[in-house]
Amino acid sequence: MLKNDIWINENAKKGMLNPFQPKLIRHLDPDKDNKNSVLSFGCSSYGYDLRLSAKEFLIFKHIPGTVMNPKRFNPENLENSPLHKDNDGEFFILPAHSYGLGVALERMKVPENITVICLGKSTYARLGIIVNTTPAEAGWEGHLTLEFSNSSGADCRIYANEGICQLLFFEGDPCSTTYQDRKGKYQDQPEKVTLAKI
Repeated sequence: MLKNDIWINENAKKGMLNPFQPKLIRHLDPDKDNKNSVLSFGCSSYGYDLRLSAKEFLIFKHIPGTVMNPKRFNPENLENSPLHKDNDGEFFILPAHSYGLGVALERMKVPENITVICLGKSTYARLGIIVNTTPAEAGWEGHLTLEFSNSSGADCRIYANEGICQLLFFEGDPCSTTYQDRKGKYQDQPEKVTLAKI
């Protein structure tokens, strides 16, 4: 069953999401004629829009003669993207036809009978930005590492401290072994990009 805003708010009070925004925010100051508009974040009817942390954003670079290997990930294939700032906010640049890694601002603690699916936001999708669909399994804790693909032919801003993806919470029958029980390799991720592990 897909969980609603009432359930999300109740479980956020128990530590499921921190920091937590109980309502969807579209403007930092709504009384000023829609100035300070942001990509929405917070609780919606049946989901939660996570924010992208400003702490780190990495972009894959081409190194001639190298082949990416998930069993022996080479961090030299990544470069830091600087954080920019102007009147529209803080942002990273994801170049055309490239791939980047960021991290969620919010820390999650997934209940033992819930699996969370992370999906892209439609505003970014209309620009050609694809957020990989990833799960956060029952009992998982930490800051999600988020994966982005720019499928367009233009560079794109990826805004920090604003909505970047939506979480959907699905309830299932209790499982015999949670992600925490089996000491999953991505448990307790910090607010820093976590690279591929085996």
